[in-house]
Amino acid sequence: MNKLIHSIVTVSMVGLGGTAVAATPALPIRGTIDAVQGRALSLTETSGTKITVTLAPHAAIAEVVPSSLAAVKAGSYVGTAAVKQMGGTYRAMELQIFPEKMRGIGLGTRQWNLAPHSTMTNGTVGGIANTGGTVGAVSGSGDLTLTVNDGSGTKTVLVPQGVPVVTYAPGHLADLKPGAHIILFPSEAVANGMVTTSRIGVGKNGLTPPM
Repeated sequence: MNKLIHSIVTVSMVGLGGTAVAATPALPIRGTIDAVQGRALSLTETSGTKITVTLAPHAAIAEVVPSSLAAVKAGSYVGTAAVKQMGGTYRAMELQIFPEKMRGIGLGTRQWNLAPHSTMTNGTVGGIANTGGTVGAVSGSGDLTLTVNDGSGTKTVLVPQGVPVVTYAPGHLADLKPGAHIILFPSEAVANGMVTTSRIGVGKNGLTPPM
């Protein structure tokens, strides 16, 4: 598997790396690159906090690129940041469609930090239904309901119309430039505004990673 493709989103550290194993996941840091000096990135987090990020040797980089609901099929391996509703359905805030080589990454449902009480679910799509309740191909309009097997059972995920949909491609150091929007997973606790990462995702052509 291409290391760069394999690197992104929700594995043992929730995303961006390694072989899927049972572990307490690290929560991501999101922000915009202000400056680059060698392997050091000056970053403004979405909260406004300024931090310095050092890329570990051989850090894995992946591009986050736009996709669409039309790419979702029964059997697709997906990830979604969502909030669980009172009835047990998960309401998606975004949807990631993993390339086939990433199948199995981060299988499961875990805590996430995109919004209060949000979770991240990775799993295989079983059924797809539109607002009319018809199971089958995505029509491209209206809300969708996905049945996702996260390895512990099935989750019902409502994907509202207009929710951001992305996939992944190999990335490069040259993609990490001022103005680029990133998501990273710290290799260690943030201390004194400094963090090291070996796994980072960067939005393609100004895209903000929605997860």
